[in-house]
Amino acid sequence: MSHRNARLTVHGRRLLVERVRSGRPVAHVAAEMGISRPTAHKWIRRWRSEGEQGLHDRSSKPARTPHRTAGAVEARVCRLRQDRKLGPARLGPILGLPASTVHRILARHGLNRLAHMDRPTGQVIRRYERARPGELVHVDVKKLGRIPDGGGHKTLGRRAGRATRGGMGFDYIHSAVDDHTRLAYSEIHPDEKVATCAGFLTRAAAFFHTHGITRIERVLTDNAWAYRKGQAWKQALAQIGATGKLTRAYRPQTNGKVERFNRTLLDEWAYLRPYTSNAERTDALADFLHAYNHHRCHTALGGHPPISRVNNAAGQYS
Repeated sequence: MSHRNARLTVHGRRLLVERVRSGRPVAHVAAEMGISRPTAHKWIRRWRSEGEQGLHDRSSKPARTPHRTAGAVEARVCRLRQDRKLGPARLGPILGLPASTVHRILARHGLNRLAHMDRPTGQVIRRYERARPGELVHVDVKKLGRIPDGGGHKTLGRRAGRATRGGMGFDYIHSAVDDHTRLAYSEIHPDEKVATCAGFLTRAAAFFHTHGITRIERVLTDNAWAYRKGQAWKQALAQIGATGKLTRAYRPQTNGKVERFNRTLLDEWAYLRPYTSNAERTDALADFLHAYNHHRCHTALGGHPPISRVNNAAGQYS
């Protein structure tokens, strides 16, 4: 790829070739385009020997790297990383290699971050992103303890908080996240029964439709009974024209986008500040969702909010 101050892009090289082909001297054309004569001759030679393909940038990768670590050593580094989950500073002394070399080997094989690996098996997690909005929606439920009136332990302290929380029960936050856009929708319910899950899916589909995602093709969930056996859930899928898909058992990372959203939900809404009542926390959910969808920068989207990936989204700039 040409750097931003490059005199010649692929288009400029084509102009160079066309002007020389018209019969003009290479030196004159080079002067007009602000490049040296050797550079102009280089691109003319490449065009004559390779044609149009010769005008494109070549890889800067060396043809051979004689001092690169042997393949058998690299394989051992990767095996130890996957088996023992050790970092470069600890793997280096075991293998007799500098930590910097171990890090380069791990990076080359996609093992330089433990977050990129399935912790139990050590296998590299295959990441994916669907090509269009609505192609896949991830659905999950997060169980969260209710807050007593007057606040829990975050407001009153641990000892006083324990005395007030008895019998409060739980809220169940149902969430749906579109795979391509990361647009998210959540509701708070007292349970995760089949009828509740089915009703949530119907309203989530209506939310996505309002925001420009007119059709949901597939819905990915875990293996909870409501999603596997519930007739109301199957009817809701049929109603919105989607097919259901279950994750592999004991592999929550398969549904990773909504699992990651759940973590953001806790950090930036549920545990953001000490709430003095459950109703106060519930009321704050709508503001969090709006900020998440319309304003919060998302690293996987190049620093843009999820709404930026939705075509013709209503309220995109609100």
